[in-house]
Amino acid sequence: MKKLSVLFAAVMMFVTVGTVSAQKVASMDYEAVLSAMPETKKMTTDLDTFSKTKGDELNKQAEAFQKEVQQYQVEGAKLTEAQRNAKEAELQKKQQNLQQLQQTAQKDLATRRDTAVKPIIEKLNNAVEKVAKANGFDFIIDSTALIYKAGPDATALVKKELGL
Repeated sequence: MKKLSVLFAAVMMFVTVGTVSAQKVASMDYEAVLSAMPETKKMTTDLDTFSKTKGDELNKQAEAFQKEVQQYQVEGAKLTEAQRNAKEAELQKKQQNLQQLQQTAQKDLATRRDTAVKPIIEKLNNAVEKVAKANGFDFIIDSTALIYKAGPDATALVKKELGL
């Protein structure tokens, strides 16, 4: 029985070593390929334009609000108690609306980014998969996460697959 256990352990070690050595691993710089894609560049330009447009709109409204606050500070002493309370409530509501618009703009930007990046990531992942299958790679690992790298680099192959 003891001989059978030792034999079984030896066979398992041999099979494990044989399996590990048969796997083919490559690395690639995922971010470099992603940033080289024209779709990514277009997405970045579009998002920057959207962000600038929204930022400009918010800045205009913030400036108008600041002018209104300054005007109130100058003329507030001339108003009655009821007029001051009404004006302060109005200014507070405008400030809340401005903050809400800012949050909405940030959410819109995040939604646009998520929507735009999804097909780009899918295209890149499909290219990585094609390269892996065509070259017999079992794994393609992001090279930026590696401490030591001594295998094939699939970055050029993936760029070629994408036509970059």
